[in-house]
Amino acid sequence: MKLTIKDITGKDQGELEVKFQLVEGGKGTQAVHDTVVAYRAAQRMGTACTKNVGDVAGTNKKPWRQKGTGRARAGSFQSPLWRGGGVVFGPKPRDFTKKISRTTKQLALRKAMTERLRAGDVLLVDDLKLGSSKTKEFVGVLNALDLDGTALFVAHVADKNLMLATRNVPNVVLTTSDSLNTYDVLRSDKLVFTRNAFEQLEARLGKE
Repeated sequence: MKLTIKDITGKDQGELEVKFQLVEGGKGTQAVHDTVVAYRAAQRMGTACTKNVGDVAGTNKKPWRQKGTGRARAGSFQSPLWRGGGVVFGPKPRDFTKKISRTTKQLALRKAMTERLRAGDVLLVDDLKLGSSKTKEFVGVLNALDLDGTALFVAHVADKNLMLATRNVPNVVLTTSDSLNTYDVLRSDKLVFTRNAFEQLEARLGKE
């Protein structure tokens, strides 16, 4: 499979042969699912916390005597039935992290990239060097590349001008090829790689 390389003005600059092995058939579908679930689970804070009966501050004194008052019997001010009392089976701090093997992550990323390549959702640009950090200049690049909807820009290294120019543009996310993950590949309508970033990703995907 070959990809057309363009410059930031939209002009063709040649082609690049995809070197990593594409995933055939239905292989890798479960790996993609497991990896995305694990990634999203890892984003959860897990800091929700409630007080049970033992955690609520209060006296151990019985609210009123057991019999003779006409009211229901009560033994504690911290009862879950009372306002300000403990919470029954409430959340406690926990770690939502799920373990995924390196092989599974590798297969998931290759599978995700394979599907995006076959769908024609991957674009290559020779470079993403901007003359300034102005958002207007970056919007001009978007128009030249005819990009609509959400887009993920993958650079070889984090360029300061590019970071500043993209941060105020809605539906655009910037990342680097060494931190690209399966969830990033799947969530945007288009993936825009610099040539160096794509070659670096190929080197990652070529490792067993």
